[in-house]
Parts: sequence; structure tokens; C-alpha cells
Amino acid sequence: MKYILPILVVLTSVIGSLANTYISSDDWYAELIKSPLNPPSYVFGIIWSILYIMMAFVSFKVAEKISLIFILQLVLNAAWSWIFFFFQAPVIAFVDIGILIYLNHRILNIIKNQSRVLFYLYLPYFLWLIFAAFLNASIIWLN
Repeated sequence: MKYILPILVVLTSVIGSLANTYISSDDWYAELIKSPLNPPSYVFGIIWSILYIMMAFVSFKVAEKISLIFILQLVLNAAWSWIFFFFQAPVIAFVDIGILIYLNHRILNIIKNQSRVLFYLYLPYFLWLIFAAFLNASIIWLN
């Protein structure tokens, strides 16, 4: 499992990004009213690349402790892009990210008992999920 989880992180990033590839038109997203805190689109790619690297590393180090819950959160992570962008269903995506936050809070608690360094490496992902949930909720509220 130690080597499988980082591979699954890479697979998750690919599956999630494919949702944007298969959008017939990104006019829907472009026309949405977004929070003033919404970063430019290119920032998301940079942030997610860094987060996926840290997730892969942490999952490798604590695989035996987090494997089942981590795989579940990866599925929900990949699903979010499809739900939000491809199916244009921000309310369902918000439910998805809410579950992601819950699962990753549990993962953080497990990691915290293993290593402070790994905890702090994983924490940015958790915080980004909270910020992403805010952006998702803003789109629901403003549109």
C-alpha cells in the first residue's frame, strides 16, 4: 500500500484534470459571478501540483495508518472537478467537498499522532479544501 497511495494521488490528479479537458465550453464557468477572493485560473494548477506532491509524500510515509480513508478522499477529490465543471452542479460539488473536509480532518488527526512534520505537510491541503469550499459556496450564493 505504501507505493500504491502515491500512484493513486497521481491518478487522481489526472482524472480530476480530465474534467476540464472534456468541457465542451468553459463559458459556463467564465460567466459565473465569483468571489473577489477567487484566484486567477492559472493559480489553481500551481497550487494543486504542489498539494498533490505533498499528499503523495505524506501518504507514502503513513500509508498503513490512512490507506482506506485516504483512498476514499481521493475518489471524492477526483469527483469534485467532474461534478462541478463537467456536470455544472455546484451544489452537489459543495456536498462532495464538505465530505472531503470531514475525511481529511480525520486523516490529519491520524497523521498528527505519527509526525508533526507530516502533519504540517498535509495541513495546506486541508486548508485549501476549506478555501475551495468557500469559493464553491460563493458561486452557489452569488449565482
